[in-house]
Amino acid sequence: MKKRTMKLTRKIQLLVDLPTKEERKEALDLLYQWQNRAYRAANHMVTHLYVQEMIKDFLYLSEGVKYKIADEKKDELGILTGSRINTIYRVVSNRFKGELPTNILTNLKSSLYSSFNRNKLEYWKGERSLKNFKRDMAFPFDTEGMSKMIYDEEKKAFCFRLFKMPLKTYLGKDFTDKKILLERVIKGEVKLCSSHIKLKDGKIFWLPVFEIEKENHQLKPNVVAEATLSLEHPIVVKTVRAKLTIGSREEFLYRRLAIQAACKRAQKGATYTRGGHGKARKTKAMAKFQDRERNYVNNRIHVYTRKLIDFCIRHQAGTLILLNQEAKIGIAKNEEFLLRNWSYYDLMTKIKYKAEKVGIELIID
Repeated sequence: MKKRTMKLTRKIQLLVDLPTKEERKEALDLLYQWQNRAYRAANHMVTHLYVQEMIKDFLYLSEGVKYKIADEKKDELGILTGSRINTIYRVVSNRFKGELPTNILTNLKSSLYSSFNRNKLEYWKGERSLKNFKRDMAFPFDTEGMSKMIYDEEKKAFCFRLFKMPLKTYLGKDFTDKKILLERVIKGEVKLCSSHIKLKDGKIFWLPVFEIEKENHQLKPNVVAEATLSLEHPIVVKTVRAKLTIGSREEFLYRRLAIQAACKRAQKGATYTRGGHGKARKTKAMAKFQDRERNYVNNRIHVYTRKLIDFCIRHQAGTLILLNQEAKIGIAKNEEFLLRNWSYYDLMTKIKYKAEKVGIELIID
């Protein structure tokens, strides 16, 4: 039986909801401390998990030595003082006791343990290296760390406390579904799952995960829509009775190349611009065009994939097949121009997400 729910992640800016500048700075410093400890704890945890998994190779034990990576109290061959997941938690909790909330450590432990188990065969074969977490990593927490989530009419923002720290949302001129999702969370119509906090350039970003029900449309599994992705026409989709060409080379590629050319001119001109305070001032114009290109491509891909899914719904197509994609991936990898400008992976990601949301089965040929 297919799951009737799916998970969505959104990015929402947060502000510290305290009256004075000193209090807000103190709260932000505390968040940066939690981020630092979480990044260090994550590297400790994944290292200990790897050592436990590879202990036989590391110690060059003889064949006669019998052992199990298990709790010695539960198995006579066990060599640990607790379960694997408990031992890695105890290592970091003892090291960072009082420096960050235990809720963050608990969620970090669970996510790392599950991801390590998924990839451990590749680690053993040498096909994958261990994850290396960076200082600016987002740290996780769940709803137990949140309290008193309400919508404040005076502040025009959603307010809640994160481990007793008052925060409020800043949605700005938002035309997406963030406000609707948060309203449904307060009403109890949507479940809020484990989330992350990301700190960047002194700003706080909340990455909440919402579990929502899939949209219910009258789709027929035996009605098949076939789609192809290419640079000439980003998406071409057809059923037995209809066909639709979405986007064009002129609309997508030429506009993108024009932005890239403007960025190139700004890069050459940066040599003669006024400096000071590092490279940020000299490369300001270039960064503006890079943001413009990224936003343009993201918008176009959202529009194209939305039209694709609307076409499938309109013709009751319960199955969507993407044709000849493996061959096109190989061509794109061998041609730098295609790889740089096609945005194939973004198209694929958004098609998968939107198809799942409305209950369309996606098949990649």
